Amino acid sequence: MTWWADLLVALAAGLVVTWLGLVAVLLAVRPSRAVIGQAARLLPDLVRLLTRLARDPQISRGVRIRLWLLLGYLASPIDVVPDFIPVLGFADDAIVVVAVLRSVARSAGREPLRRHWPGTTDGLAVVERLAGLSERSTKGGSS
Repeated sequence: MTWWADLLVALAAGLVVTWLGLVAVLLAVRPSRAVIGQAARLLPDLVRLLTRLARDPQISRGVRIRLWLLLGYLASPIDVVPDFIPVLGFADDAIVVVAVLRSVARSAGREPLRRHWPGTTDGLAVVERLAGLSERSTKGGSS
């Protein structure tokens, strides 16, 4: 019977360590409040964009899997950071979306984002800035 207790303690400890690691990652990639606000206003269009990208067969399987996992996380009532924690509690969805969006943009590029974007041109400019694409385009040096 003691092995059950040991197993439960080990599982609980593993969950706590994993949660602390995720919170640390969120704190490390946390964008500014202005970026979080922009992402929150664009959330409906972002969800449609992410769904369209996840269904696009031209995008690599690894990227599509990340997108489906993100969509599952957004649909889940369970948050990495509970809502009662100030600032991060309400911003964790936006932070996770921005982190995955940056990863997807690095892998898939700008063209699929533009092709699947359902919103306005100004909204797309914000999404490209959130994804880190606007900085990359100015660093590349256009002729």
